[in-house]
Amino acid sequence: MNVATASPRRKELVRIAARLFVEEGFDRTTVRMLAQEMGIKSGSLFHHFADKQEILCAVIEEGMFSALAIAREHLARLEAGSAPASRHQQARERLLALARAHLETLLTDRNAHVVALYEWRRLEQASREHLVHLRDEYEALWRDAIEVAVAAGLLKGDALLLRQFMLGALNWSVRWYRPEGERSPDELAEALVDSLCRLP
Repeated sequence: MNVATASPRRKELVRIAARLFVEEGFDRTTVRMLAQEMGIKSGSLFHHFADKQEILCAVIEEGMFSALAIAREHLARLEAGSAPASRHQQARERLLALARAHLETLLTDRNAHVVALYEWRRLEQASREHLVHLRDEYEALWRDAIEVAVAAGLLKGDALLLRQFMLGALNWSVRWYRPEGERSPDELAEALVDSLCRLP
């Protein structure tokens, strides 16, 4: 179960499984349904995965790996650009980069990330232990950015609660956001960050 070294065929199967898990839910998705959508026989599915639990783990790993990669890319672009003048501005830009990255993950690579959000509880203990380092790495990016923002006076409150509030608000956007609406994902990110930030 390694996204970075997976074959193109396995990645394709994972993407199909992610779509089915979003449409039907993990519990209602059967091996037969998966095989039918993948264009293979049910028995052939087990040449690629040991069981349905391993498929779920692979889908969630894909979503988490993607989220982490996109967040790091946004932060790297921020660091490569011209630095804002004040600590306050620097802290805001870092939060904004992470919020934009999170929405990009949710709204462009939606299925795997949505499964990661809503089906984590279905993972068996061994699968959770396999994936927990990715979750921790992603949350650490947010923890560090929020702690810096609190120290700079941009945010006020408990850093853990602030992270949970922000990620909760961003995650819920998959339920109501429509690309054809009035606001772009970047505008949503700015609206969230600015609603929480204190003016200098």
